[in-house]
Amino acid sequence: MVDYHAANQSYQYGPSSAGNGAGGGGSMGDYMAQEDDWDRDLLLDPAWEKQQRKTFTAWCNSHLRKAGTQIENIDEDFRDGLKLMLLLEVISGERLPKPERGKMRVHKINNVNKALDFIASKGVKLVSIGAEEIVDGNAKMTLGMIWTIILRFAIQDISVEETSAKEGLLLWCQRKTAPYKNVNVQNFHISWKDGLAFNALIHRHRPELIEYDKLRKDDPVTNLNNAFEVAEKYLDIPKMLDAEDIVNTARPDEKAIMTYVSSFYHAFSGAQKAETAANRICKVLAVNQENEHLMEDYEKLASDLLEWIRRTIPWLEDRVPQKTIQEMQQKLEDFRDYRRVHKPPKVQEKCQLEINFNTLQTKLRLSNRPAFMPSEGKMVSDINNGWQHLEQAEKGYEEWLLNEIRRLERLDHLAEKFRQKASIHEAWTDGKEAMLKHRDYETATLSDIKALIRKHEAFESDLAAHQDRVEQIAAIAQELNELDYYDSHNVNTRCQKICDQWDALGSLTHSRREALEKTEKQLEAIDQLHLEYAKRAAPFNNWMESAMEDLQDMFIVHTIEEIEGLISAHDQFKSTLPDADREREAILAIHKEAQRIAESNHIKLSGSNPYTTVTPQIINSKWEKVQQLVPKRDHALLEEQSKQQSNEHLRRQFASQANVVGPWIQTKMEEIGRISIEMNGTLEDQLSHLKQYERSIVDYKPNLDLLEQQHQLIQEALIFDNKHTNYTMEHIRVGWEQLLTTIARTINEVENQILTRDAKGISQEQMQEFRASFNHFDKDHGGALGPEEFKACLISLGYDVENDRQGEAEFNRIMSLVDPNHSGLVTFQAFIDFMSRETTDTDTADQVIASFKVLAGDKNFITAEELRRELPPDQAEYCIARMAPYQGPDAVPGALDYNPFLHSVSMQSSPQSSGWVGGQGGAGAGSLLSLWAGQEVPPTRLGLGRLGASASGLVNMYDVLCF
Repeated sequence: MVDYHAANQSYQYGPSSAGNGAGGGGSMGDYMAQEDDWDRDLLLDPAWEKQQRKTFTAWCNSHLRKAGTQIENIDEDFRDGLKLMLLLEVISGERLPKPERGKMRVHKINNVNKALDFIASKGVKLVSIGAEEIVDGNAKMTLGMIWTIILRFAIQDISVEETSAKEGLLLWCQRKTAPYKNVNVQNFHISWKDGLAFNALIHRHRPELIEYDKLRKDDPVTNLNNAFEVAEKYLDIPKMLDAEDIVNTARPDEKAIMTYVSSFYHAFSGAQKAETAANRICKVLAVNQENEHLMEDYEKLASDLLEWIRRTIPWLEDRVPQKTIQEMQQKLEDFRDYRRVHKPPKVQEKCQLEINFNTLQTKLRLSNRPAFMPSEGKMVSDINNGWQHLEQAEKGYEEWLLNEIRRLERLDHLAEKFRQKASIHEAWTDGKEAMLKHRDYETATLSDIKALIRKHEAFESDLAAHQDRVEQIAAIAQELNELDYYDSHNVNTRCQKICDQWDALGSLTHSRREALEKTEKQLEAIDQLHLEYAKRAAPFNNWMESAMEDLQDMFIVHTIEEIEGLISAHDQFKSTLPDADREREAILAIHKEAQRIAESNHIKLSGSNPYTTVTPQIINSKWEKVQQLVPKRDHALLEEQSKQQSNEHLRRQFASQANVVGPWIQTKMEEIGRISIEMNGTLEDQLSHLKQYERSIVDYKPNLDLLEQQHQLIQEALIFDNKHTNYTMEHIRVGWEQLLTTIARTINEVENQILTRDAKGISQEQMQEFRASFNHFDKDHGGALGPEEFKACLISLGYDVENDRQGEAEFNRIMSLVDPNHSGLVTFQAFIDFMSRETTDTDTADQVIASFKVLAGDKNFITAEELRRELPPDQAEYCIARMAPYQGPDAVPGALDYNPFLHSVSMQSSPQSSGWVGGQGGAGAGSLLSLWAGQEVPPTRLGLGRLGASASGLVNMYDVLCF
């Protein structure tokens, strides 16, 4: 079996596909891509197969009779390939290779293959159709092949209003039958069952052949036979369908109907002048309606976006602090949710709003309409100002959140530290006032008094040692007040109580010392060993208490260096433990020595050491506590070290990704900037290149998502700085949003240039020359020319704008066109618009008036009936509602004046008011016609300057003016 496959630009026909095109100049491949698939199983329906056999046979005979032959059985008569080749020669007007006259199967296959090769050479893909199946008389394949031929040679070239093939044929039928009652053509099957559509087509073009008002919808057989007989008798369209078959089939065969209807199209294809005129009017009206719709869309989208910004900014400016870190972390999570979920769609809306605004302005310029001016407060600049305010509030809100979290974290740490130190101090001062107020020295012996003096000295030493702790407690309380701690009242109350108690202890200590010193002369003989023990035990005991306090002290670090510093300090502390242990043993040895002397001399000691309350048991107990706290401190420091190592890993991981993504975004921005000012290839090539960049940017989004995930891990770990990268997530986000906006804007600018080029008929060479001239004088590559740069560019293009009075006047006139807002800059789009007005023509109001004259039968007015007959209903009513009554002497009832209506839609009314005005600004239509007639016209009159004008360009402009 032969399988015919072609490249993408080829057509694809066969039993599995058929379709229609997307425009008058569209490819057959586009048409076939849109056609409903050929369902082979439908051929099993006897009714459909019968209709197709009859229709396709009649269609083939309508062409074969030109060669003096015909077929009887479509399955059998094409099997040898001879009549198939003859049919293709007749309908194509081309000669096929000489057929083989042998009767053998191989000869037949070769002939059919020659026919199939010819079909394939016309750009048609024949899928699953082979010569063997045609030779074998396969009905489904034969009918599929004939349908493919009909599509290619009878339907493909049908074009109506930028639609072709099936869609064009259907649109043609709808337009022609629109004025007729009981006719609603929506398809090529059931819409034709009652026969009225066939009769309407004939009556529209040949009203004298059909008495349409006498036809009845409930008599479809009569209607169908009437249309078939009239078409065969007067229009030379053979009868391809049976009325009974159509009526008795639930859904007539679409392909049979299309084949027969295409014969009507070709028969009436000459009557297109009025339709062309109507199409021109429809095009103008459609532009007006579309622009109005775009303006309404812009206003709504701008209002919604500004309202969202207005609602969001107060939320971001709400800086009421919370009392706990958990509440502030919830606020931070809400802010992250806003960044991830709520803001990205609004970024897209803002970008789309700018694109829609630029597209609307471009379309208005191309159709010579005034520029669109949004409502007060809804300009693009207003939206940008609101957006900038939003981002400033957003940045400030995030900084405030992070600072508040740091502040609350610091407060929690200080509050816990305050409570711990206060508890230790209160435990130490417990009972000290009672002890200082005790008057035990009044009844003590001399030795007791001396002991009390030594004991009091030891207490004073201990009291002095606790002075630092009291000062630390007061400093912490003051810092909590300065940081606005929510429980400052209780902290201040407790701190004041400690300070008052400390002052009382100082006063009591002083009073007791005076009393002891007063009786000191009466005291003697104190146990030196007890005294030495007390003096060494007290500071050692204080050192152990400080050590325990330090070992239990809470710590908070943010970097690996800070935790390593704590570990180093802890290691240094552990290195002092052997010396401390030797000091402990020395103190205990003093106590043991005192007991040994007392026992050896039979001295009865009255209780504990009179000079200190620090017993050996206390020293040993606290020493054991210190020994237990050291490994716990080791474990806590190692855990924090592990946490900081994990945080450092997160920093490096984020920095590694950010240091790739950040430069990548910057590189893409620079590359897009280069593309926008370079002239590599056609505008379509540049657009394709930019869209490839856009796809590569979109494909890069997962890297940004990965960075967002890493950033979230960093924030959850409360990491606030990263020395490994200069990029923050905010920088990356802003860069990414700017990259998406820049590529979208650049693509939109190129698309607008393509619109301008196509609408104005500018050639690719002219467009490249315009770009080259513009870039040459755009020294800073800013995308805009200053007045002096623009003047130099005009002089280089042959415009007389030198520094004299006439040149300055001409330059000011041109500047008022390209810079109506007096911004002092000329963009490339404005430059293109100006040059296109200087070198091309557009549809003028005179052309549209001429079209109206065609519809009105050369009258100066038109009636509502004529508009409704020639235009679509919505556009006909649009014109009727806006046209004033015609007041001329030849007016008839209901006459409408179409001339003022055309001027109201801002169309050019004459060559003198268009871009073709004579003089240095451009050439009028009269100048072009004069040039075509052989008269000499200066090149500057044509607005071409140094660009020149080819003969083909003049012919094209002449065709436009004469259309």
